[in-house]
Amino acid sequence: MSENPLRDKIAELKSLAEKVDIDISRELAELEMKVRAPRPVENGAWRRVELARHPERPTTLQYAEKIFDDFIELHGDRNFGDDLAMVGGIGLLNGMPVTFFGQQKGQNMKDNLKRNFGMAHPEGYRKALRLAHQAAKFGRPILSFIDTPGAYPGVSGEDRGISQAIALNMKEFSILPVPIIATILGEGGSGGAIGIGVADIVLMMENAYYSVITPEGCASILLRDSSKAREAAALLKLTPQDLLRFRVVDRIVSEPEQGAHKDPDGAAAALKADILTSLNVLSRRSVASLLSQRNQKFLSLGEFVEEEARRKGLLQRLRDFF
Repeated sequence: MSENPLRDKIAELKSLAEKVDIDISRELAELEMKVRAPRPVENGAWRRVELARHPERPTTLQYAEKIFDDFIELHGDRNFGDDLAMVGGIGLLNGMPVTFFGQQKGQNMKDNLKRNFGMAHPEGYRKALRLAHQAAKFGRPILSFIDTPGAYPGVSGEDRGISQAIALNMKEFSILPVPIIATILGEGGSGGAIGIGVADIVLMMENAYYSVITPEGCASILLRDSSKAREAAALLKLTPQDLLRFRVVDRIVSEPEQGAHKDPDGAAAALKADILTSLNVLSRRSVASLLSQRNQKFLSLGEFVEEEARRKGLLQRLRDFF
């Protein structure tokens, strides 16, 4: 097989047409012209990735300091230990008690090593679940702040059950009888993000990204070239606008010009306003309605009609690709 599988498919289609004596030369010529034409690489997606990773971008604890009247941080999962890559506690939001948690990145190299670059171990996700159960017990709304390239992928994470911890969080969050609002602050990477991302309303900062894999990982695995991360970012459809269109997120939170790091107070004020608006909406729902709509929200993601795809011939699929 050649390096371009689409060219192989076109050649296969041409051979098939000759065998059954069908003239599709004009359509094939159009497809070959499109294959030869360079496809533009969208830099807008990559720019969002760069801003989401900016070393001065506000962190979970910085937002907590600016959004809450006061807060107390709670520690530990009551099982293994305290994961500093996942922080959480109880805060007062305009006088209303809420529970919050989220990944915490460092603000310099020493702090990042301490926080493991925001990549939580299983005990971090179990800490978040402990706080979520506590919130449900006392009837407090939950605010989740997502900012991670992914859960920690090392041996220690596997040893202590990272997959099970994330899966359990997804299950338990889906049935918590209190409002949950998740906000993607910067990076929203894979299972590390969804481990605290099951919520009634998902907000996303204007210069954040949310994806099943990093652009670098996608470029290495699918494009076979790690240098094509910019192209992969465009292909992944990871921007807030893309995800709003796909109904993966519910609202985009505006940021100051050039990014949240340029005006952290302004970014926090915009986020606080959207959180308060979301809480006002969710407070009107009964517990039964809350759980029903939350589950429907996530179960409906990625719906497709198989029959429609089945009716399309190979030629039409090739046209759709281009």
